[in-house]
Amino acid sequence: MKVAGLFAGIGGLEVGFAQAGHEAVLLSEVLTPARAVLSERMPDVDLRGDVCELKALPGDVEIVTAGFPCQDLSQAGQVRGLDGLRSGLVGEVFRLAADAKPRWIVLENVPFMLQLSGGDAMRRIVDSLEELGYRWAWRVVDTFAFGLPQRRERVILVASRTEDPSAVLFADEARLQRPETALGRVAHGFYWTEGRAGLGWAPDGVPTLKNGSSVGIPSPPAILMPDGRVVKPDLRDAERLQGFEADWTLAAENVGRASARWALVGSAVSVPVAEWLGRRLVEPGAYDQGLDGDFPLTGRLPKAARFDGRVRRTVRIGTDPVAVRPAHLHEFLRYEGPPLSARATAGFLGRTAVAKLRFAPGFIAAIEAHLASVGGAPALKAAA
Repeated sequence: MKVAGLFAGIGGLEVGFAQAGHEAVLLSEVLTPARAVLSERMPDVDLRGDVCELKALPGDVEIVTAGFPCQDLSQAGQVRGLDGLRSGLVGEVFRLAADAKPRWIVLENVPFMLQLSGGDAMRRIVDSLEELGYRWAWRVVDTFAFGLPQRRERVILVASRTEDPSAVLFADEARLQRPETALGRVAHGFYWTEGRAGLGWAPDGVPTLKNGSSVGIPSPPAILMPDGRVVKPDLRDAERLQGFEADWTLAAENVGRASARWALVGSAVSVPVAEWLGRRLVEPGAYDQGLDGDFPLTGRLPKAARFDGRVRRTVRIGTDPVAVRPAHLHEFLRYEGPPLSARATAGFLGRTAVAKLRFAPGFIAAIEAHLASVGGAPALKAAA
């Protein structure tokens, strides 16, 4: 099917869809670094800028994809919901769809939107879809189950005027056991920028890659390797952790700072997730209605739900449509990552010293040993 990618970013959805046999014919992306990547990687696709300036979609488009901005919906963002200037742009999808009436609409965003303000953002999105005559289904899925050692949950929403989205999102379910903490045997990812109220702890994987701070500072995780080293992943491995080839975003350096690439990678849709979805759009499966439950009228929303044209239902299903076990993180990494600096390590230890978190036995000692190895003084541990 022909695809129009709105808020295309660096093309995660579109690359995965292409691997499933679909063809992107239009991309819309306003950020200059991301546009540079798209121009380099998809030179034959019509590339437009601000989605607000799009008058209409090509007549042969059957799928509209939109990984719309999450800054106002994420726990780390401004949490303004759809009233925020960035995340509210999803309304442009509905404006274009009202005229084009595409066969499928695919949206992607952070799962925090399901609880933010009692799920207000998602409730308003599905209200808009129903007003346009679409049935819909959403499901939270985890990148880890698709063979990449990253714990990354994202909510995928599929809507159609002519077909049942439940047969796309809920036809597959597997259960992949997550690794347990095993210091000294496998690598463990965590966020060194946290440590007071959270950690993002991920045994044999990295926590969700982020798009950085609100002022454009990269925010890569740290990785405690089996041999005790604490490193930050190389950007090329971060790209691979999203399913792209190494240096996928290199063209962004032609128009801006190299550090901007981290934000592009952190905002992207994981490619194998998109490929699975693209294949199911071609060949929908069967949905077991025995998974249905009552849909909450108020309050936080479930991780999976559907609308059959008459009634909204909760769906009791997990985050793993497939179960492709990733390689061990320390074996997956291909490039030498820089060590976490003494200053960053000391700051992290200072936050853990006043935190009420429970850390894995041996973790703090390992971080202290790393601090000593990079020239930090033990006295720095108390630094905030």
